[in-house]
Amino acid sequence: MLDIRFIRENPDLIKKAATAKRIEVDVDQLLSVDNHWRSATTEVERLKADQNAASKSIAKLAGDEKKAAIARMGEIKNRVKELGENVAELEKQRDALLLLVPQPADPEVPEGPDDTGNVEVKRWGEPRKFDFQPLDHQALGESLGIIDVERGAKLAGSRSYFLVGDGARLEWAVLMFAFNLIRERGFTPMIVPLLVRDEAMVGTGYFPGGEEQAYRVEKDAVNLVGTAEVSLTAYHMGETLAEADLPRLTAALSPCFRREAGTYGKDTRGIYRIHQFNKVEQVVVCRNDVEESKRWHLKILENSEAVMQAMNLPYRVVNVCTGDLGRGQAAKFDIETWMPGRNGYGETHSASRFYEFQARRLNLRYRDAQGNVKFCHTLNNTVIASPRVLIPILENYQNADGTVTIPTALRPYMGGQERIEKRK
Repeated sequence: MLDIRFIRENPDLIKKAATAKRIEVDVDQLLSVDNHWRSATTEVERLKADQNAASKSIAKLAGDEKKAAIARMGEIKNRVKELGENVAELEKQRDALLLLVPQPADPEVPEGPDDTGNVEVKRWGEPRKFDFQPLDHQALGESLGIIDVERGAKLAGSRSYFLVGDGARLEWAVLMFAFNLIRERGFTPMIVPLLVRDEAMVGTGYFPGGEEQAYRVEKDAVNLVGTAEVSLTAYHMGETLAEADLPRLTAALSPCFRREAGTYGKDTRGIYRIHQFNKVEQVVVCRNDVEESKRWHLKILENSEAVMQAMNLPYRVVNVCTGDLGRGQAAKFDIETWMPGRNGYGETHSASRFYEFQARRLNLRYRDAQGNVKFCHTLNNTVIASPRVLIPILENYQNADGTVTIPTALRPYMGGQERIEKRK
């Protein structure tokens, strides 16, 4: 959420930002409601001042003059109540519109309508050249008996799957490897709630606008998180931290749930786009300083690159364009990993910076050394997400005999095993 004062002073900038992000919001309506709210608030304050002054003078009056003053007091009281209800309703309308206003993208963000406008900024590793006809991950997984999409769909519907035997072990290996790496880099490990109230979803910017992507438990008015970012970022919701306690670096390994609404017919083969997955997420809560935020953005990106480099998986980094940014993101870098089965790069990580957008919604603040209270800045990035990352692992490490070599970095987590072979 943006400061309403900033919106008042920069309406054209906000309109341009909304257009660039392809987000619908009526800025003129917001400012109109805000103006009526301010006028009504000022009138209530004036009437309350009159009410206080009249109350003090009544004791000095007598007779008809006193009766008239008391009647006037009653009129003021009724008017204050009436206007107060109007103020509350206008404030409710204004706050609802405020939640729709997007954060303007940073100047270095490329303009573009969608992911086709993303700009490559870095490439690491070379795609493997095979001397045999490679298989895609689903064919490999089925041949080795480690991925079962058919029974997953039978049990839970489309975009569901089973990982079996070494498939399950490989997922846990890559998750624990990534989790240990991020812990060694100073992030506090956490186990987080997977069911959260609307306040946490609104606070992190997933509501309003993302309700169709969330699984909701109506009976209990809670939602399954699509990422541990929600729980980690909202951990200090409503609190004022000490500047000395910043930055707060946390990481969680958790299941994630996404409805994938609106993706009918897209990425239907295999385990690229699914409803349930596991992810290690990293979150930074730091001081209200743009340059510090930018430094942390590069750092969390570096953490994720270290995971991919350790597994020797070719990838590229793209600067995400305006039309592919979310409501609260000022900038985002995606890591796209080479997937031979797609004959191209597929997204595996997203690193985002929000400045104070999420913190304002969460009322997440800190007190600086001078005693001033400021909103924090927040950032997050995927450390690893599986089973999607299993796609480049299986496809890049496959052998002509149908086996898959296990990346060296993961072998300690699989008891020293070097290959995945067909189950007997």
